[in-house]
Amino acid sequence: MIDLRSDTVTRPTPGMLKAMADAEVGDDVFGEDPTVLRLQARVAELLGMEDALFVPSGTMGNQIGIRLHCRGGDEFLCEQNAHVFQYEQAAFAQLFGICAQIVPTPDGLLTPELLEDRVRPDNDHAPRTRLVCLENTHNRKGGRTLPQAGVERVCEWAQQQGLARHLDGARFWNACVAAGNSPAELVAPFDTVSVCFSKGLGAPVGSAICGPKELIREARRVRKALGGGWRQAGVLAAAALYALDHHYDRLADDHAHAQLLAAAVRESPGLSLVDGSCDTNLVILEVDPVHASGADFHRRLTEAGVGCFQIGKQRIRLVTHLDLTAEQVAEAAEIIGQLAG
Repeated sequence: MIDLRSDTVTRPTPGMLKAMADAEVGDDVFGEDPTVLRLQARVAELLGMEDALFVPSGTMGNQIGIRLHCRGGDEFLCEQNAHVFQYEQAAFAQLFGICAQIVPTPDGLLTPELLEDRVRPDNDHAPRTRLVCLENTHNRKGGRTLPQAGVERVCEWAQQQGLARHLDGARFWNACVAAGNSPAELVAPFDTVSVCFSKGLGAPVGSAICGPKELIREARRVRKALGGGWRQAGVLAAAALYALDHHYDRLADDHAHAQLLAAAVRESPGLSLVDGSCDTNLVILEVDPVHASGADFHRRLTEAGVGCFQIGKQRIRLVTHLDLTAEQVAEAAEIIGQLAG
């Protein structure tokens, strides 16, 4: 199968496996794993933030980020298709008594104009609005890279309102490569950010929550409460460090491969790209219901050997990653055209 379901399906490369096998380890719950400490320092430096905490997953990173800024009875604002709302099981409500207020947008980017009437008045009848969450790249908008000028504008507005800012950076490294900005430049407007190592970078496990030292000290406590305290985690931290050293620049290859798939979609009858764009390594196509049902086209793609996800009644997601060759991507593009023709 040409597996385009997600960039989480990758397997560690031989070099990464060697780095994991050679990792110096200790007990991270005691703060004694040297490889974890090295990863946390490296990520904090990359992002221009004071500190970072290695966590098992992006969902945990985001939920810790929300909890750092909100308490029970508080709410945060996010885009209606945001991953923290759509795909994280409302963990903020289950675990912390926090609610979300979702905001529709045309392009995935919140703006002051969309938010100015969403901040609750300070009275006993309403939850307290505490936080604005953004997502870069935006998953359900086809891996869209948020324009930095717009991000800075909404974060500046939020700061003026006394609201904290958290970035879901599940595919943040893709955003940096696509936009040509340094990681520190893209996260400068935020208080906290969660970044992932197990998507585009190809590590087997792990994310990091980054921010000021006092917040990351609190993040460690929340991680423990969530069952995220791990012991000799340096084996996994070594994979993340290897990924940062060897798999960052090659994200541009994934983006180029996604453009081949996007071109096939544009040229195929009955198919279109969601929002007409493909910024990074995600391609979301929409099947014209007159042409076929989304379920039928998904089935035919799968039977033809192209692994993919149906993410809506007529929408299918394809994701490029480091385990794919250029020949496999070209073959998948050809299959898309043949099945749509």
